[in-house]
Amino acid sequence: MQGSPSLRLWAGIAIAFASHGALAATTLTMTTEYPATSMPGQGVSTFADLVRSKSAGQVVIDASFDAARGIKSGDMIDAVQARKVDAGDAFAGALASKYPLFGVSSLPFLADSLAKARALNKSARPAYEKLLAAHGQKLLYTTPWPASGIWSKDKVDSVAALKALSIRTYDATSQDVMQKAGARAQNISFADAMPRIASGEVNAVLSSGDGGAGRKLWEHLPRFAEINYAMPISVATMNLQAYQSLDAKSRKAIDQAAAQTEAEQWKRIEGRLQQNYANMRKNGVTIDTAVPMPVRQALKSAAADSVKQWEAAAGTDGVNILKAMRRP
Repeated sequence: MQGSPSLRLWAGIAIAFASHGALAATTLTMTTEYPATSMPGQGVSTFADLVRSKSAGQVVIDASFDAARGIKSGDMIDAVQARKVDAGDAFAGALASKYPLFGVSSLPFLADSLAKARALNKSARPAYEKLLAAHGQKLLYTTPWPASGIWSKDKVDSVAALKALSIRTYDATSQDVMQKAGARAQNISFADAMPRIASGEVNAVLSSGDGGAGRKLWEHLPRFAEINYAMPISVATMNLQAYQSLDAKSRKAIDQAAAQTEAEQWKRIEGRLQQNYANMRKNGVTIDTAVPMPVRQALKSAAADSVKQWEAAAGTDGVNILKAMRRP
């Protein structure tokens, strides 16, 4: 090596640091089945940006969207536990088929306002953390969805119109509710639903304007009935071994990024409904805010036993969550 002794010394130090990985970033994979423009997609992007910033580039989140890694929400906990990915974002309602606890945010007409959704999330969070810890992972943050409504080809203006729906639902409870209301209902992921919607096999979708807008449902289903069925959440989780393998500064960066992402997601939801509606109307969607009372009553009647059934499936944790919700 040529040059002055001091230059050679600094070059040697730099090589030594690099060889020990001091300058090398750690890359962690994270995925979601939803588009980058959806609320969960924005959460993943926000988290990735914050992690890079707070770790000074030492931790990089390699994010993917639209089920690009072949993992749908219902399989996310198992995939993160097996470390097929280091972290993932999953719709909680889809997780409920294997882990009933996660169905609480999707219970019909339980949390039909943002204030109630915040309270429910606060009550349920310790139980979410306990369940995820039992599967070798940690809860990063939650993302709220705007209230679920019905996307359809035709206006849902009567009980007869409700019964004419062949509707995609997002969990076992919503499938049961829609079936009791007389519709033909299928509990399938968005990824599986889109080809069936395009073919006409499915002529309605239970979803928020957010998920629907991200998937461009207006190309096939030009009406949206605002029934305020539920304000469900998505859950972002990380493999605990992947987390614990990081150094203390990197773990702190992950923790801070997760906390800030959660705060930003719950703040972001406040103006999201208006943004979604504007985007939907721009693309030709008719939004029916005055859903006829017989339709609302039919849905609420069909949902009457859902909370009790969920409570029985979720066990003690479920009972405690609902008790906390009912406290004044």
